[in-house]
Amino acid sequence: MKIISNPSPSKWEKLSERPMIKQQKLMKTVDKVFYDIHRKGDKAVLSYSRRFDFPDQESFIVRSETIDEAAKLVSERLKQSIELARKNIEVFHRSQIEEAVKVETAPGVVCWRESRPIERVGIYVPGGTAPLFSTVLMLAVPAMIAGCSEIVLCTPPDKEGKIDPAILYTAKLAGVTKVFALGGIQAIGAMTFGTETVPKVYKIFGPGNQYVMAAKRSSQYYGVAIDMPAGPSEVLIIADQTCNPSFVAADLLSQAEHGPDSQVILLSCNKKVIKEVNKEIDNQLVALPRQDIAIQALKNSKAILFKDIEDCIAFSNLYAPEHLILAVENPSLVSREVINAGSVFLGNWSCESAGDYASGTNHTLPTSGFAKSFSGVSLDSFIKKITFQQISEEGIRSIGNAVETMAEAEKLYAHKNAMTLRQGVLAEKLITNIENSDEEV
Repeated sequence: MKIISNPSPSKWEKLSERPMIKQQKLMKTVDKVFYDIHRKGDKAVLSYSRRFDFPDQESFIVRSETIDEAAKLVSERLKQSIELARKNIEVFHRSQIEEAVKVETAPGVVCWRESRPIERVGIYVPGGTAPLFSTVLMLAVPAMIAGCSEIVLCTPPDKEGKIDPAILYTAKLAGVTKVFALGGIQAIGAMTFGTETVPKVYKIFGPGNQYVMAAKRSSQYYGVAIDMPAGPSEVLIIADQTCNPSFVAADLLSQAEHGPDSQVILLSCNKKVIKEVNKEIDNQLVALPRQDIAIQALKNSKAILFKDIEDCIAFSNLYAPEHLILAVENPSLVSREVINAGSVFLGNWSCESAGDYASGTNHTLPTSGFAKSFSGVSLDSFIKKITFQQISEEGIRSIGNAVETMAEAEKLYAHKNAMTLRQGVLAEKLITNIENSDEEV
């Protein structure tokens, strides 16, 4: 990792930049693929899948028999681990269910909000060299809790045209309704437009490389929502003299092995810590099967020495990391200053990989600085909030004059009239009641 010492604040913005493919090149590729899929449907999807993933692919439909067979190829130990993770993820996300609360904002005016599931969602699960079956849990479990009626999963086939059995096993366990052997831009395009085979979804979830992220952004122009801009993985670690350098190095490498465009950042106010962590990285790197990928990611990564922890936190808030590890003394106290981060891990024992798999929090998080404005996936990501209001005659009397006055000021006289008519009926009822009372007397 490149070491940078005490950079001036004027250089922080530049240091917080991520490695990026030129946007013009990205969008040109996405536009071409989307155009073809919109016009030719399945034919175009299969053509691109053959070009980018499996040359001999004949169909991208994954049949139920294939999914059932996959369960036999997953070890009992892995099944138990997946079940433990699923349970923890379910417990954490069920805790996010909100009860409707009715509020009387004015006499006779009652307002409240209720949740409704997004009916059809698409989840993208990266595959290939690292089949992320854990992402199936992170997306399908909250979708199931939310009550989404259709959960469509796309994941790329490997070099033999197959999908990792653990992905298929987890998909069935977590309630996925359809699975397609599709990756990259073509998967996002298929779910965006819908084809003869792939359903059009209302919202797309899931991480991916920069091509997938660009495709997700483009899908919004065609009326399909996305969870967030979730691109190449990243971690930022703030470490002081109380850290365990081997732990820190392991956490940095755990993100570096995701892909060559991943980025890992180490911040410290202690020069010795940076030196020891770099030494540990070299020691641990040689044993990694994905060593080549991690080395490429480390070329895009940095270790930055600051004068104190306050500057480390300030830089971290500017960087807005997907994952933030506070390997410092008093991490709970330091965490109060965290403003921008996808998910935060407190102390030496809170490794980021626990959040990736089994702690219960969601690992689908904003990257590339989008933690400044986006949250990670939660139960709320799979639902819409619909507001309700019930207004009685008393309510018309409470707010009627204000509504009329404001509508008239905006020159929206039909708006005003909708209230005026009601006020008129109430006035007539009042006069009738008075007259009836006089007659009785």
